[in-house]
Amino acid sequence: MSSPPAYPGIRISGCWALGAEGSSAESLDRLLPPVGSRRSPRKRTTSQCKSEPPLLRTSKRTIYTAGRPPWYNEHGTQSKEAFAIGLGGGSASGKTTVARMIIEALDVPWVVLLSMDSFYKVLTTQQQEQAAHNNFNFDHPDAFDFDLIVSTLKKLKQGKSVKVPVYDFTTHSRKKDWKTLYGANVIIFEGIMAFADKALLELLDMKIFVDTDSDIRLVRRLRRDISERGRDIEGVIKQYNKFVKPAFDQYIQPTMRVADIVVPWGSGNTVAIDLIVQHMHSQLEERELSVRAALASAHQCHPLPQTLSVLKSTPQVRGMHTIIRDKETSRDEFIFYSKRLMRLLIEHALSFLPFQDCVVQTPQGQDYAGKCYAGKQITGVSILRAGETMEPALRAVCKDVRIGTILIQTNQLTGEPELHYLRLPKDISDDHVILTDCTVSTGAAAMMAVRVLLDHDVPEDKIFLLSLLMAEMGVHSVAYAFPRVRIITTAVDKRVNDLFRIIPGIGNFGDRYFGTDAAPDGSDEEEVASAS
Repeated sequence: MSSPPAYPGIRISGCWALGAEGSSAESLDRLLPPVGSRRSPRKRTTSQCKSEPPLLRTSKRTIYTAGRPPWYNEHGTQSKEAFAIGLGGGSASGKTTVARMIIEALDVPWVVLLSMDSFYKVLTTQQQEQAAHNNFNFDHPDAFDFDLIVSTLKKLKQGKSVKVPVYDFTTHSRKKDWKTLYGANVIIFEGIMAFADKALLELLDMKIFVDTDSDIRLVRRLRRDISERGRDIEGVIKQYNKFVKPAFDQYIQPTMRVADIVVPWGSGNTVAIDLIVQHMHSQLEERELSVRAALASAHQCHPLPQTLSVLKSTPQVRGMHTIIRDKETSRDEFIFYSKRLMRLLIEHALSFLPFQDCVVQTPQGQDYAGKCYAGKQITGVSILRAGETMEPALRAVCKDVRIGTILIQTNQLTGEPELHYLRLPKDISDDHVILTDCTVSTGAAAMMAVRVLLDHDVPEDKIFLLSLLMAEMGVHSVAYAFPRVRIITTAVDKRVNDLFRIIPGIGNFGDRYFGTDAAPDGSDEEEVASAS
């Protein structure tokens, strides 16, 4: 980094400048919990950490409080990797508290807090016995699974989902169920050995060392291990003197020299945290994209792709389109004929699934040479809210189909789609996925939904995008970015107007289907609710 300005209470590139934020001479009572003037309350950002899920996390679903903007360009490829911050320092130095203060001050959506504590190695029976008697060294680099840490951080930086082990400190073991984290704009990785591995260091864009007085760290560790981890005071002190302090002197403190920023006094040093946040904002501004505008000018004036399949426009199909496109059609008839089209669309889509030859015996004892599905399972994923109207038709023709949902909404200030919510079945990467949305105009939301599936390791050629109506622009956008995704619809309209509405179009499908009021500007649902 370049020579720093004279910020008080922070060391950058070997230089110290002292301020009035606090001092190591202050009493423990003042330092525990950490001192420092409290910031005024800020809007809570989406974060994922070991104790605070984004907003609501259950065994079945995750809800995010703030939308994630596109992490890819108009070509469907990742634009820039997530910005990764490493937070190192001694045990109980306040790394997690500093991380949360950074997250709060950043005030940006989709921040992941990844703790090194999750990556302790699985202990052998002998090591378990040693740990039970405070004779196992958890503060040595060999105690951590660095290969898993590096591979996890790499995937997160690429925007992919990862499974992170959950460590139980009372039993010194990994729990059976691992938690799933999703790639983010910012990743904060904190741990005592955050800077102890060369491959790990190369993944970190900023390295921060939290420097806290050893006496303060000991008192904090005593409080934590006794109240949260069920240890006794003798065991904690024994472990500290035998392992924690020597490990800090040998392995942790020397890594301070590789840090870009050293923060004295931990979370009490708000000046240092403000400086870090300012730098972070400048980095994030360079990563801003305008995907939707790029889609409007890219990939047009080409023949429709071969991956597109349009339901044959029979008189019956065209008659149903006439009814649902008519603005005078009642809601009851709109729903009835939309459902009929959905059923035909899904039946048509299933013909593109892989089938293999098989022979069965009829009740008359005769062999019949037939076909059977060659895949493992089928999962339907709807883009909320209009896409979920296709779920009943999908369930009606696919027995035991699994269902997932994705909520993508337009940011009214930027006009860009944002991911707000997702719920996907486990092991979805093994399935053929039918992705449903009722209308697709620019393709922005459809592309984001496909990108979500790819980031969950669903093969591109196993994704089928189904829509009742698409604009040529949306078809081209999706097909160009993801040439192996099968696109299936009942009709394609040629034009999109200046407001990205399909012309002649179908209107706001969600409002017409659910009987809700139209948006104030009269725009189609895909522009307001899903930016497709």
